Amino acid sequence: MPAYFNFAIKRLWQFVLVVFIGINIAYVITHVTPIDPVEQSISAVTSFGNTSPEAIADMRRSLQELYGLKGDWIEQYISFWRRILQADFGPSLSAFPAPVTSLIARALPWTFGLLAFTTLVSWSVGNLLGALAGYYRNNRSLKFFGVLAMALHPVPYYIVALSLMIVFGFIWPVLPITGGSAMDVQQGWNWQFVASVFHHSVLPALSLIMIGIGSWFLGMRSLVSNIITEDYVVYAEIGGVAQSRMMGSYIIRNALAPQVTGLAMSLGGIFNGAVITEKIFGYPGLGTLLVDGVYAGDYGLVLGVTSIAIIGVSLSVLVIDLIYPLIDPRVQVAS
Repeated sequence: MPAYFNFAIKRLWQFVLVVFIGINIAYVITHVTPIDPVEQSISAVTSFGNTSPEAIADMRRSLQELYGLKGDWIEQYISFWRRILQADFGPSLSAFPAPVTSLIARALPWTFGLLAFTTLVSWSVGNLLGALAGYYRNNRSLKFFGVLAMALHPVPYYIVALSLMIVFGFIWPVLPITGGSAMDVQQGWNWQFVASVFHHSVLPALSLIMIGIGSWFLGMRSLVSNIITEDYVVYAEIGGVAQSRMMGSYIIRNALAPQVTGLAMSLGGIFNGAVITEKIFGYPGLGTLLVDGVYAGDYGLVLGVTSIAIIGVSLSVLVIDLIYPLIDPRVQVAS
């Protein structure tokens, strides 16, 4: 237990460091852009008519304080971290005066649900089929799936998403291609809304799952193909160990550890794929919110979504790191 405690403390410090560095990089990038939210807001207001210089000066001071841009760069940086700790990213420039936090709070459940479901399905199904393909190497159905996985693996997310949109939205229009739910359905925990959400999420989820399954399938098949040649597996087969126990205790369990590590390393890429997929299908998640914020020059919204994404991905990696020693106890000793 002390070994695991030390391991957990190290991973927790790594999590804090990664989040701190990531948010700082996002802060620097958004603040070196030529877009000034204060001047843009003033231009939008003054474009409707003449405004006195005194009113403009008062407006500028109020907006600088509102956006956290008052004072020199040190004061702005301190104000930024104070807002971060209070979960306050200020108002959105593109949806003024709506707070960025409220926009993120509305979009976050959509992205979390989509990513949690697609990651779980693609990782579980891909690893299971990959393990079977590595063990039953002469099975024709698994061989065909392997060819299909190799074909889909290098294809970008947006190509798969656009292909699904064309097929199921135009050629054979049986699935909705935009939005998170039907517009005439009242949102809430009712069966009609849940069914509508599921119906609208089929294509975005399918585009992520198709790419994800292929990646996990190929990795697991390669691992199992190497493990079945190990001496302990050969001896177990000679000893007459049942195939079900062979697959569960001898093969999959040993091949699963690298796949857990791969899951932690791929979460950032999965989120990037979700950003593109959400925008293509008009899905009301963080991806759509981020792209819209970039187009609108809403640096507060971009910074808020980026910060939440950094924290979310890093937290997921931390959880996987803490679970990993339970799968492979040697890790906490080595750490």
